[in-house]
Amino acid sequence: MASTQAQARGRRTQSCIRQERDTVSFQEEYQKKLMTAEQAIGLIENGDNIVKAMAVCEPPALLKALADRVEANDLRDLTVYYYHSLEYAANTILRYELLDRIHLKCGFYHTVERELAKRGREEGRKLFEFLPNSFGEFPHMLRSEKLHIDATILTVSPMDKAGFFSFGVNHDYGPAACRTSKKVLVEVNENMPRINGRTLLHVSEVDAIVENHVPLLEINSDKNLPEAQAIARNIVELIPDGATLQMGVGAIPDRVCAFLEEHNELGIHSECLTAGLVHLAKLGVANGARKTLHNRKAIFSFTWGNKEHYDFLDDNLYFEAHPTDYVINPGIIEKNDNFISVNSLLEIDLLGQVNSEAIGHQQFTATGGQLDFVRGSQRSKGGKSILAFTSTAGRGKFSRIVPTLNGPVTDTRLDVQYVITEHGIANLKGMTSTERANTLISLADPKFRDELTHAARQMYLV
Repeated sequence: MASTQAQARGRRTQSCIRQERDTVSFQEEYQKKLMTAEQAIGLIENGDNIVKAMAVCEPPALLKALADRVEANDLRDLTVYYYHSLEYAANTILRYELLDRIHLKCGFYHTVERELAKRGREEGRKLFEFLPNSFGEFPHMLRSEKLHIDATILTVSPMDKAGFFSFGVNHDYGPAACRTSKKVLVEVNENMPRINGRTLLHVSEVDAIVENHVPLLEINSDKNLPEAQAIARNIVELIPDGATLQMGVGAIPDRVCAFLEEHNELGIHSECLTAGLVHLAKLGVANGARKTLHNRKAIFSFTWGNKEHYDFLDDNLYFEAHPTDYVINPGIIEKNDNFISVNSLLEIDLLGQVNSEAIGHQQFTATGGQLDFVRGSQRSKGGKSILAFTSTAGRGKFSRIVPTLNGPVTDTRLDVQYVITEHGIANLKGMTSTERANTLISLADPKFRDELTHAARQMYLV
């Protein structure tokens, strides 16, 4: 017995020595790869295909160094793949004067892309290209041989004692990009929360490390809409206790979360972990107790908010982040019973087709994961897909319910289920084309109903 205990102690001692040695070696490797942003960007070559992290994980020091090299004509013919840019990219690699040397391929439009697109149309010049795809498929696209990624640049949380960085608030496509690209350049920021999940990045997988401990960008919720309260109340009627939630971004989903404070044992499985969902988690309302997949875990791909939001998520074991090809996967989504998906749209036509991404021929946002959640939620036992929106746009000048779409089809008429405006609720499933047209007209703003009825008659729908 004593001999066995001594052997066990010996094994533990050896294990501790190995761990201590490994920790030292990880730190040594970290220090060897630690350099300035300028030195790191020195690894980029002419003609490289680069993946930039999105939103809050944009690496400001690396982006500035990259833009400086391009501006000095030291780099050219770069291609950058990315989603959802914020001010760091807008003030560096997305600057107008650099776009003859940087070719942008964007999967999701935000403010800067809309402004660049407008300027390009005015000047008759194509400043960047839109990359149509489901956000859930983007990691697959990065892993394909078609894109040939040379470098990935992103912000990560500090390395732990085992040599791992966390992808922070953006686990969306960064892991796939890092495992695909020839070079990985990370910007370590001590303010980036460490988010748990299956997507860690080891120091051995990194080629360059830059330290830059700036405050994280803060993104506040959209302004409240006068109609949001009525729409949110209509939505809450469809959400039972124990439901698992996916919420889109904006005033309506945030208002829905505010009305769910008296619900019980809700779950979270969402592309974006919104401030409203985090609020429900803080209250204990969204505790995941009835989730049939990832019980008592909140699953998401990316998030943003304010400092309090980031601090709450830091090393919080309730939250678990996964890439979009897992979170936005209908086959995964359906495994949670009573899955409720809440998203919005730009317009819906009288056939029930939905456009959530463009205004006419001009791209405005992108599909994101909407179609996958629309489909996955309905495959869930007791699940529902909800598309909620104000009946008008442009301060009441335009109806979002239109005879025919003016832009691309995001969700087909075969997929759309619940449609909600401030004027009511409709479940389009099982309705004929005539019933759909009449129902959608009843959800429109009253001042547009006669016009829509006339159009429906012209289309032989009613």
